Amino acid sequence: MEETKKKKKGKAVIVGGSIAGVSCAHSLLLAGWDVVLLEKSSGPPTGNPTGAGLGLDPLAQRIIHSWLPHNPHLLHNSTVPLTIDQNQATDSEKVRWTLARDENYNFRAAHWADLHGLLYNALPPNIFLWGHLYLSLAISEYKTVIVKAKVLQSNKIIDIESDLLVAADGCLSSIRQNFLPGLKLRYSGYCAWRGVLDFSENKNSEIIQGMRSSYPDLGKCLYFDLASGTHSVFYELLNNRLNWIWYVNQAEPELKGNSVTLKVRDDIIKNMHQEAKKVWSPELVEVMKQTKEPFINAIYDCDPLKQIFWGNVVLIGDAAHPTTPHGLRSTNMSILDAAVLGKCLEKWGAENLFSALEEYQSIRLPVTSKQVLHARQLGRIKQGLALPDHEPFNPKTASPEECHELQQKTMPFFADIPTILVDSAQCFTCIIRT
Repeated sequence: MEETKKKKKGKAVIVGGSIAGVSCAHSLLLAGWDVVLLEKSSGPPTGNPTGAGLGLDPLAQRIIHSWLPHNPHLLHNSTVPLTIDQNQATDSEKVRWTLARDENYNFRAAHWADLHGLLYNALPPNIFLWGHLYLSLAISEYKTVIVKAKVLQSNKIIDIESDLLVAADGCLSSIRQNFLPGLKLRYSGYCAWRGVLDFSENKNSEIIQGMRSSYPDLGKCLYFDLASGTHSVFYELLNNRLNWIWYVNQAEPELKGNSVTLKVRDDIIKNMHQEAKKVWSPELVEVMKQTKEPFINAIYDCDPLKQIFWGNVVLIGDAAHPTTPHGLRSTNMSILDAAVLGKCLEKWGAENLFSALEEYQSIRLPVTSKQVLHARQLGRIKQGLALPDHEPFNPKTASPEECHELQQKTMPFFADIPTILVDSAQCFTCIIRT
């Protein structure tokens, strides 16, 4: 009986059904917790949802493998290797040269929707409450969290009580605003045009042949191309798709709703194509022109928070550390947040929730704080923006040391594995050591 008391089973409500939320659901279920996930969308993504490519680092890959013990090949079969990290420059005459190249990169590239579907389909379907909009939270007299949500189909308001509330509701987190009402995101000074070209029906088109000729490592390389005051990123995804991003310095756009993604009119897209011709190779411009429904992300981050939990409410993913994308950290940080949170809850149990969340914060906050600031620095370097400690980066005059700083492996804690994942996992240790 005493043992039963010690092992009280916790219940968690997760708000947000994106990759951070579904990752957290996996980790908490493995820790022995009951989980309910609230998501305002009416159902899982179908068709061709707005989304783009992402890169998974080796640790994130291994964590996902540990969540899919009965299907170890699923992740490998839905991603492609990124074994090279190449930074190059393009001048006004469209002449290119290599600035830095790392041939031991060992990431894998995925489309957002593919990764989300992989993680979602491996979860019990009954834990999701689709079409539920988070409204507010309150702490009960018993120190539990009561979440108020609206069922969008019926407009009914419901209350859900739990031991823990996990905010996985993104960089514009409503839950975070309860505790940090004055916090504002920092606009980076630039936006990103993004798109994914599906060339599955025309694999040998002139455009694709031209891209493969101009960028011979396409299919295994993460390409960063730096031009004057701008840069682009592109890499191949599974099933004959090409992910591309083009960062453009501009005034902060006016955001509508709770999103940093903007859909754009046809005339604005045409203007983007005209501007791209002035900067990029004809092959890359054609990729942009052939992409259906490119969209714009306004790029924000946030100065590191001083804490990421309050009582029995905890932040993970972009809610905890909004970041610019230049270090490919957003998804990887979300997955690692989820894994560490789960292990802390498993170690301490629901009856010692404060200790679990305190350890989670002590492990993750120092790491994510440095990574956010490093990604910010990388973005400013690659966009040719002012830097606090030296002149703006100039690809034509950059020293080897300055070029080395462009590489992904200079990210703080780049290959770090938190001790709690090595020491406390039952089968995870063998996975991460293979």
